[in-house]
Amino acid sequence: MTTQQTPHQRKPLPPGFLDEVRAAVGVRLHTGKAILLQHGSSETHFDPVFPDAVAFAHSTAEVAALVRLCIAHEVPIIPFGAGTSLEGNITPIRGGLTIDLSEMNAILEVHHEDLDCTVQAGVRREQLNDHLRDQGLFFPIDPGANATIGGMASTRASGTNAVRYGTMRDAILSLRVVTPEGKIIRTARRARKSAAGYDLTRLMIGAEGTLGIITEITLRLHGIPEAISSAVCSFKTLKGAVDTVVQAIQLAVPVARIELLDDAQMRASNTYSHLNYPEKTTLLFEFHGSERYVQEQVETVRTLAGINGGGDFLWSNLPEERSRLWKARHEAYYAAVGQRAGAVGWTTDVCVPISRLAQCILETKEDLATSTVPATILGHVGDGNFHVIFSIDPNAPQEMEEVEAINDRLVHRALGMDGTCTGEHGIGMGKQRHLVDELGDAVDLMRLIKRAIDPKDLFNPGKIFQL
Repeated sequence: MTTQQTPHQRKPLPPGFLDEVRAAVGVRLHTGKAILLQHGSSETHFDPVFPDAVAFAHSTAEVAALVRLCIAHEVPIIPFGAGTSLEGNITPIRGGLTIDLSEMNAILEVHHEDLDCTVQAGVRREQLNDHLRDQGLFFPIDPGANATIGGMASTRASGTNAVRYGTMRDAILSLRVVTPEGKIIRTARRARKSAAGYDLTRLMIGAEGTLGIITEITLRLHGIPEAISSAVCSFKTLKGAVDTVVQAIQLAVPVARIELLDDAQMRASNTYSHLNYPEKTTLLFEFHGSERYVQEQVETVRTLAGINGGGDFLWSNLPEERSRLWKARHEAYYAAVGQRAGAVGWTTDVCVPISRLAQCILETKEDLATSTVPATILGHVGDGNFHVIFSIDPNAPQEMEEVEAINDRLVHRALGMDGTCTGEHGIGMGKQRHLVDELGDAVDLMRLIKRAIDPKDLFNPGKIFQL
């Protein structure tokens, strides 16, 4: 790991470009090293690459004006939300202007009776739920990090509630987008369904900013359940835990969250989050519904867990206990990486049909047993998605090579089970060749769409695939 920049077809900014940007956004244009580093760094193992400048936008009209300037001068454009970027999704590999949308954080409309709302791209997930709570509503997509809604849309985020409430693909009704022509478009209206033309909304969801910049999002909302209960259950074997998940799904138990943490992750989380759970493979559950319905769900899952070697089924409906439990789950990445002082993280994810989930996780666990690099397994296993988190010594290049080989085997294992190379992290820079392995000639069609919409390849260039 170094902080050396990667040129990658980098060109100097045209004379006068920054003066024009400064005229558009004033003091919200930044070229200082600290800001550039923040906007060129990833949460994981990718080396930082500085953009040439960062502009903080405050409106869709400002974003459109900045885009038109970049088009006129052929300057690359990288949209930026919170910067998690687990696959190098926002790394400015050709330099250019990063447009930071985090200060576009207004909740524009809430339609309580229609169960939807419209927000600017920089609104954070927790901010939105704090705003909605007094109206008896909530937004269920929870990727773990307190991400921006625009970033979640751009990466087609998922998370702990996906097994019941779906992913960002299911949660979004409409988008406002600035196109590579500098135009402002709305991809749909607020109607719950439509057969009007191409589905531009879902074309933009998960495009990682390569086809346009999402500035406003209209979201489906849900009523806060009457009762919410969480439960923790440790298992004698990894297979027993996964079998419990699969059987619960096959029985159509509407569990809101089912999270798996293997023994290594539980050890790391106990240390990092000051917990004292058994250091065994563990399932975390959350149940939503009426008091009676939640109790029925708990009893069904408790029975399945007992059949599959589960231990005590510890459950609670106290908000403070639930918050402590899910806070520890959300800190799992940092707990795993923090097993070694000075380590950097490499996190990868796959998703497979749930009937193949146990086999995929068990074979991955066997692979990790022979590795010299500490690693943990955790995941939103209710929908077949799990992650592996490696804690890598940045001064040991052989560890990076070893992890890359394990990651390749994991992806090929998932693809062999008709799964996907990424359930929620996206492609970014890190999984481009795996995308080709997964979809073959369909990637050529993606390239055609990219060339048609962004012929100069200025919007987040070098992500998802190479042109």
